[in-house]
Amino acid sequence: MTNLKEKFLRNFVKASSKLYWNLIYKNKKEFKYIPPSGKLLGCEELENMIDASLDMWLTGGRFNREFEEKFAKYMGVEHCITVNSGSSANFIALSALMSYKLQERQIKKGDEIITVAAGFPTTINPIVSLGLVPVFLDCKVETCNIDADAIEKAITEKTKAIMLAHTMGNVYDLGKIQEICKKHNLWLIEDNCDALGAKYEGKLTGTIGDIGTFSFYPAHFITMGEGGAIVTNNTLLNKILKSYRDWGRDCWCETGHDNTCNCRFEQQFGKLPFGYDHKYVYSHIGYNMKITDWQAAIGLAQLKKVDSFIKKRRENFSYLYKKLSDLTEYIILPSYSDKSEPSWFGFLIGLKENCKFTKQELVEYLEKNSIGTRQLFAGNILRQPSFVYNDIKLRINDGEIKSSKDLTEEDFKLLPNTEYIMNNVFWVGVYPALSFKEMDKISDTIHKFISEKL
Repeated sequence: MTNLKEKFLRNFVKASSKLYWNLIYKNKKEFKYIPPSGKLLGCEELENMIDASLDMWLTGGRFNREFEEKFAKYMGVEHCITVNSGSSANFIALSALMSYKLQERQIKKGDEIITVAAGFPTTINPIVSLGLVPVFLDCKVETCNIDADAIEKAITEKTKAIMLAHTMGNVYDLGKIQEICKKHNLWLIEDNCDALGAKYEGKLTGTIGDIGTFSFYPAHFITMGEGGAIVTNNTLLNKILKSYRDWGRDCWCETGHDNTCNCRFEQQFGKLPFGYDHKYVYSHIGYNMKITDWQAAIGLAQLKKVDSFIKKRRENFSYLYKKLSDLTEYIILPSYSDKSEPSWFGFLIGLKENCKFTKQELVEYLEKNSIGTRQLFAGNILRQPSFVYNDIKLRINDGEIKSSKDLTEEDFKLLPNTEYIMNNVFWVGVYPALSFKEMDKISDTIHKFISEKL
């Protein structure tokens, strides 16, 4: 009787939440300001979150387990673990490659990681935070992705991994980069936070490297509010990743469970007494970076819609591309490899050299006309205060290691395309809450601006 009563009450509360959403949130509001990114939630997300609340479990539980299983299945990988953000996903991914359990393939402090300066800080910050040396290479302007042809020249005996994001959902040259990693025995971390659903030669990005990372921040393809995930097909790496996420502990029991290994008090670890409780053995310098069941519950509802979200992003991108294609005398439109199928996070627009107007002028004009714009994140991160005012050891291309504090204008010139992107590239939104109506306004406003300037 108690179970029937609980079931009835739970269904009543969930139905009430659905009614609430339909009355309060269902009718789509007109965009007075076209945001470059945002979330798209329905009654399913609210219903799932209420359902998770009724469990009174608080931390990760049944919804989280289900999300990890279903996201791994969606991506076609063996393992998935959730984390509290895409930034944490990147930090844990690189930390895991520094585990002593990897033996001769362990990355150690002072080793080098190849990356780019034009991107989001938290692709790069873990390299710095973990005492590694970032090696910055230039990008191609038309893709804003790494110039893969420059990678091999920058590799030294200290180079141990390549850590790159697929910029704005546009896939970098994974074929060439895979070959380089195999030839030089390098790890590859795919920061797939801005590229969920993108493919290279028919395979989902984030699953091609050794580790793939994802963000579920509201601006991304699916959201949990805050949250992220890490995927891998390597069972040892998965165990290490879990350890770093779960305080660094050696035990792999799920929250609320004990003695999964059936030898909880029968093992020797480090210099601890024999039989020390495995639940309190710590193999790595880890943290608590788990999510709650509320977040996972929202993620499960979003995961059911992810294909439609990606489809709409691509439709918006293609529509806007066609609308702006008559302006290529003045602007640079995104290009991509015929081996890839991008999943567009946003629509990048670059200004051609010797243009009659500046990026700043165009961006301000769009903003004044209620169209949201964003920079390509850090632009050139080497110019950011975080690098200018800190002593960060780094290399540029195949140069010598130097401090970020000592970089000069001559050093910045070694990354000419990165500088060009910083000064001439920005992006506008194509996320699924936007329609062709909003794409028309973006296009019409850009056309009007250029017409006035000319």
